[in-house]
Amino acid sequence: MNPTIIKFGYPDTLIRAYRHWLVLLRPAQATLGALVLASTEPVRSLSEVSADGFTELARITADIEQALAAAFAYQRINYLLLMMVDPDVHFHVLPRYHDPRRFADTLFTDPGWPGPPRLDHSTDCDPACREALLATLRRHWPN
Repeated sequence: MNPTIIKFGYPDTLIRAYRHWLVLLRPAQATLGALVLASTEPVRSLSEVSADGFTELARITADIEQALAAAFAYQRINYLLLMMVDPDVHFHVLPRYHDPRRFADTLFTDPGWPGPPRLDHSTDCDPACREALLATLRRHWPN
């Protein structure tokens, strides 16, 4: 696994593994259900992702949106491909909410709504909350 995948907590944060991509729970929950979608290919530019990787990406984004909608009923979703600190190809997937959401006795807000997401903000999600998020997302993931 590349350093970016490891940095985002793999294997403990793994929600679903695909052939060319991993879906991970984002350790810093900028919004409820924030994910990292990371390429397992040795690429550092989106244009270097294989044709098979791009084909699979269509299925994965549909799975992500279906699972997050079922679990948390988000209003919008943002996919951010930043790669400034962590250079391996990965997206930050941020479900967006116009109002606060309570999950596992934790209140999650989206202070950037309706504008760009605030990556400098995260909700303190203790280990029990993280485990509940992982279990919920895995349960709602399409087969």
